[in-house]
Amino acid sequence: MRILIDNKSGVPIYDQICTQIREQIVGGALREDEALPSIRNLAKDLKLSVITTKRAYEELEREGLIYTVPAKGCFVAGLNRELLREHHLRRIEEHLAEAARLAVACGVTEQELAEMLRLMWEEER
Repeated sequence: MRILIDNKSGVPIYDQICTQIREQIVGGALREDEALPSIRNLAKDLKLSVITTKRAYEELEREGLIYTVPAKGCFVAGLNRELLREHHLRRIEEHLAEAARLAVACGVTEQELAEMLRLMWEEER
């Protein structure tokens, strides 16, 4: 598992950890029932407080992405198809919102933007 922390980003460190682990789980880089580094080892590797890594793992557990086995550690939970779909829909909405902002700023009409999307859709199929 690879995690990179950007101290200049303004995003809380625990959130950066959550986001990167979430992406690795959803993207398939981390598989169901795969063990995650212990909270202490992750904190040591990232040179962070144990409290920070614990908070990240707790958030991921609340989201249902990981589970904890007492005295064994944290593991990747089986992905719920609806949860996965919701995650992807959220990402699509973020990208479309950015595209809409850029289109408005550049004077692209709604019809032109829709046509761009239609063409891209056809290319992907």
